[in-house]
Amino acid sequence: MSEFLQFLLSGITTGAIYGLIALGFNVLYNATDLINFAQGEFVMLGGLGFYTLGTVVGWPAAAAFAAAVCVVSLLGLLLERVALRPVKKPDPLTLIIITVGASIFLRGVAMRLWGKDPYSVTGLAASTEPVRLWGAALMPQSLWIVGIVVAFMVGLHLFGKRTLTGKAMEACAIHRNAAWILGIPSDRMVLLAFALSAGLGAVGGVIIAPITMCSYDMGTMLGLKGFCAAMLGGLGSHWGAALGGVLLGVLESLGVGYFSSGIKDAVAFLVLLVILIVRPAGLLGASAVKRF
Repeated sequence: MSEFLQFLLSGITTGAIYGLIALGFNVLYNATDLINFAQGEFVMLGGLGFYTLGTVVGWPAAAAFAAAVCVVSLLGLLLERVALRPVKKPDPLTLIIITVGASIFLRGVAMRLWGKDPYSVTGLAASTEPVRLWGAALMPQSLWIVGIVVAFMVGLHLFGKRTLTGKAMEACAIHRNAAWILGIPSDRMVLLAFALSAGLGAVGGVIIAPITMCSYDMGTMLGLKGFCAAMLGGLGSHWGAALGGVLLGVLESLGVGYFSSGIKDAVAFLVLLVILIVRPAGLLGASAVKRF
């Protein structure tokens, strides 16, 4: 039983990060109907930026965290302004190909700047002593991860339901042209969606870096797993992103624990294949009505 609990807690920790990355996919999808395959690179840049500012430069963890997220959010704005907005015929396939190209470009730039070696990052928790829970060990960094993800989920939900800007974004998600006719600046909402999406990816990179180390290619698999989590929970549903991430993380952890570590990455794609066949709309089925 303690072994199962250990796998479960480990899966919830990893799944919370997948859910946060999936949330970044959903924020942008709701506002633009675009799947951004450069989302994994925003995760990578968040982790490497946190390493550079916190470990190399020596900033306090909180300042390095905030600065890394802000810089990556600005890069998200730059991606929309420079690579996507100038497109004359912005059909979905063209935009998706552009994001794939942006992903390759950002990964190449990161390799030139940071090299190919992985870097270890100090965790956010002051203590490194594990917390014992019914025979299972839970690292303090895991508590920070779950707490940060829950805080961002709740904060984003309140932003969408309690603020005028959040309601404007939701109106653009429902019908962008109708929102524009009513006086909502839809272009600004798209910019804000890009910034939020990139920022959420950066947060995921910062909180996972102390566990997995960070490198120029860490975002590729994390981005794909975040996308799988978004599809599993229901593309467009923020709470579905959290559910899909946790389920994916737990299934991955149980698969590694009881079968083989070799199937760790295969679990995500097997889950994606099953969900596309059985329930394409995802578990919470948000494809018909987009919502925060």
